[in-house]
Amino acid sequence: MCSVILLRTPGAAWPLVLAGNRDEMADRPWKAPGRHWPDRPNVVAGLDELAGGSWMGLNDEGMLAVALNRMGTLGPETGKRSRGELVLDALDHADAADAAMALSHLDTRAYRPFHLVLADNRDAFLLVHRGEGGGGEGGRNRPEVIPIGEGVHMLTAAELNDTEDPRIGFYLPLFRGSVAPTVEAAGADSFGWGGWPELLGSRIWDDRHPERGERSAMSFRLPTGFGTVSSSLVALPAIGRPELKPIWHFAGGPPHATPFEPVALR
Repeated sequence: MCSVILLRTPGAAWPLVLAGNRDEMADRPWKAPGRHWPDRPNVVAGLDELAGGSWMGLNDEGMLAVALNRMGTLGPETGKRSRGELVLDALDHADAADAAMALSHLDTRAYRPFHLVLADNRDAFLLVHRGEGGGGEGGRNRPEVIPIGEGVHMLTAAELNDTEDPRIGFYLPLFRGSVAPTVEAAGADSFGWGGWPELLGSRIWDDRHPERGERSAMSFRLPTGFGTVSSSLVALPAIGRPELKPIWHFAGGPPHATPFEPVALR
């Protein structure tokens, strides 16, 4: 179960800050964010070496896309396309609104259930595929498109901001109450992530949900090998601020034990 946290502050110098932990089987091969696709030279994204897609990427036009599984849908399924393709398909578009419109027409029967976050410095959307016949216009096997408003939001395999989910219920108030990323910073050298890196690496969970246990922590590793394999922090600058450039810091391992390093975006 991956996690994504968004801070939307329209009108600020940095109107979008996004943090994400990727939870996956430790033996599934991947490469850190880079320009891995010759036919998409404008895309920087993590590469899933097994299926060829990505879990998270950013294009040179300033569009960000993140894919998450829904509950109980980890891994591939015979006859279904890889959900990692959706990140690359989204990044073929210059902005989130265009990507959301285009992908709203997907036939979701081709994929296992997913969440797809699409965001830029003006808009943010969540596309949801809950299963065949669920969501979308008239329940006709199309994803539901949900605009994401201002403020701090959290997404896992459960619904957006669903505090019945143990991880969201425990951590969303902590992200909302923590020292926020310094969205008015003058540039990359002075940009601060506030309390978010510490929360991304937190190994604490709500013991009121023993059936979930360690899986409710932000950074974890189960005996099966499933756990948190990487973490990202991304900030997108406002239109009209050419002195500011997008920032992506990446931890290529569990964030409680792995430092964040800048991703080369230019």
